[in-house]
Amino acid sequence: MTESEVLDLLQKVGAFRSGHFVFTSGRHSDSYVNKDALYPYTHDTSRLSEAMAERFAKHKIDTVVGPAIGAAILSQWVAYHLTKMRGIEVYGAYADKDGQGGFVLKRGYDAIVRGKRVLVVEDLTTTGGSIKKVVETVRGAGGEVVGAIAIVNRGGVTRKEVGNPAEFQALVTLDLESWDAADCELCKKGIPVNTDIGHGREFMAE
Repeated sequence: MTESEVLDLLQKVGAFRSGHFVFTSGRHSDSYVNKDALYPYTHDTSRLSEAMAERFAKHKIDTVVGPAIGAAILSQWVAYHLTKMRGIEVYGAYADKDGQGGFVLKRGYDAIVRGKRVLVVEDLTTTGGSIKKVVETVRGAGGEVVGAIAIVNRGGVTRKEVGNPAEFQALVTLDLESWDAADCELCKKGIPVNTDIGHGREFMAE
């Protein structure tokens, strides 16, 4: 898929929103990519996952891992398409949040990561933090991180910022302006924070 085709698909499912939003990183923006709008559309989720799988079809991936919650769905779809492409079973797994800001491999998933060539997948990244933590978790479990890929790179995230996997890609890169809460012009103007999507509800509860 081309970048414009990816953008058209995300637009079709209603992923692009305008308003006052708080990202997972705590930064504020007047634009938001609601990746959760994608997942009810299984055919479109499959198409994007296939495009991600194609980028790593020749990398001999054994296991695909994504951070919970959304990328848990994505890891299954990407693994499904890599299985078809490779002609052998490629495992799909996900990393749970550990309650302390990091991730952990539970449910026996460490066994299908140890000694395996692993692709880390994410739907959207703004700072690279979640991908980096999963990359580190996979390495800690004895897996080799062959690459990492996101549907949307929203913050100009670099390979270094996601933990220096051998390769880092995104289907589309967007330059969306964002600010620290203290510098947010939307806050200064009294524009209400959207509490339905993003981390607005948590921000307002602080």
